[in-house]
Amino acid sequence: MEGIWDWQMTMAKVASEPDDDREGNVNNPIIHTQMLQHGDVWRGIDRLAAKHGLSASGLARRAGLDPTAFNPSKRITREGRPRWPSTESVAKILAVTGESFSSFVQLTGATGSGSGAYDDGISGGRNMGARPAARALPIIALERLGEGECFSTDGQPKGESWGRMSFGSISDRGAFAIEISGRDLDPIYRDGDVVVVSPTAEIRRGDRVVVQSGDGSVRIRRVGRQDAEGVLLEPVATTGPGEYVPAAETRWIARILWASQ
Repeated sequence: MEGIWDWQMTMAKVASEPDDDREGNVNNPIIHTQMLQHGDVWRGIDRLAAKHGLSASGLARRAGLDPTAFNPSKRITREGRPRWPSTESVAKILAVTGESFSSFVQLTGATGSGSGAYDDGISGGRNMGARPAARALPIIALERLGEGECFSTDGQPKGESWGRMSFGSISDRGAFAIEISGRDLDPIYRDGDVVVVSPTAEIRRGDRVVVQSGDGSVRIRRVGRQDAEGVLLEPVATTGPGEYVPAAETRWIARILWASQ
């Protein structure tokens, strides 16, 4: 992974190159954009993927990169420092999508980038109302949930295994995110997908949930039925009988509110 210096050099180089398609570079978003920040670059990657009907991991695959290269859990180090995508990896995703670096800068939403054009494009030019401010949700890879105590007794994240991801469309203050790893949940949830869950949301029959059992194991299941004594949990990706889990053997259950498919 490269750092901010590589991005500063790239912005300066591209901004200084002539562009025959622009008259005097008046509308060049690179000229008018302040230096891209860590969150801007990752936002641009997420928006580029969405623009082409892909998840971040799907975009990485299409570009011939490691499918996990753009996963949210890899955007912050274990020490809490920002991790930047390499300029080479961004060049590859621009090549496979046919986008220019200038259009990528617009997708970042950075100050001066002219991102209003992008917002108009996804809203059809309609007034979508005020968008909620982005929040930094705790996020962890599913495969790491068994590494020590990652949750408090009430289902809230704790410990140093958690990263952060920007998410702006949820008001639940207790929500957190889990990045799917592996293929056990295909085709419902694929490797690299992200689910946002809430341990305080009301749970109903048919909901998909994340459950932590008394032994500390964490599973993703579907609610078959629920009563005062416990809950019937069914597999989400296969057919087969469910398992009735007594309430006394469950630490917490969190409903899946959103998924990145």
